[in-house]
Amino acid sequence: RLKTLRQARPADSPATSTGPDPIPMPETLLANVTDDVRQRAARIRLACFDVDGVLTDGRLSFDADGRESKSFHSQDGLGLKLLADFGIEVALITARDSPIVARRGAELGLAHVCQGEKDKLARLDALRAARGLDYAQLAFTGDDLPDLSCMLRVGLAVAVANAHPSIMGIGHWCTRLPGGHGAVREVCDLLLAAQGRADAVRARFAAP
Repeated sequence: RLKTLRQARPADSPATSTGPDPIPMPETLLANVTDDVRQRAARIRLACFDVDGVLTDGRLSFDADGRESKSFHSQDGLGLKLLADFGIEVALITARDSPIVARRGAELGLAHVCQGEKDKLARLDALRAARGLDYAQLAFTGDDLPDLSCMLRVGLAVAVANAHPSIMGIGHWCTRLPGGHGAVREVCDLLLAAQGRADAVRARFAAP
């Protein structure tokens, strides 16, 4: 059974904070997680993420003609690309349909952008089965009740800092930053560091 969250929520909520704290380097992040979370993260081969409230801040904006807009964090995008580059598959699983999400997924080169998924667990299970993975090898990051069924089954369940209280109590780990403000990058950094990839990531960008 899942245990309670391993990392405390930030002292300031997104509503009162003056701004998100800088994203910690992987070593710092690993120093603040339990051995249980570290071991869970080391096993992950498929990292799945909700979109609204996780890759975004959860707000939905529409112009006078009904066109939707969303904002994504560039650091989250790099984190997702790094996961794929270092052998961890990435899937976005969202109940809504949005051409903006499809475009963002294409920009990042994501193979699995699953939209209109009213039964997220069914999609998660299909992705798992197609790869011959155990649930222990899956991670899911969510923020609200539609993510609950997935979070209850995966090996590493993550709640973002701005998650609904009903989700906060069932994850293995909680990000320091809220959705849309670097939370996804924290998850990516955790997975890469737990799998011994942090030095290789930095080396890639330090090379002349």
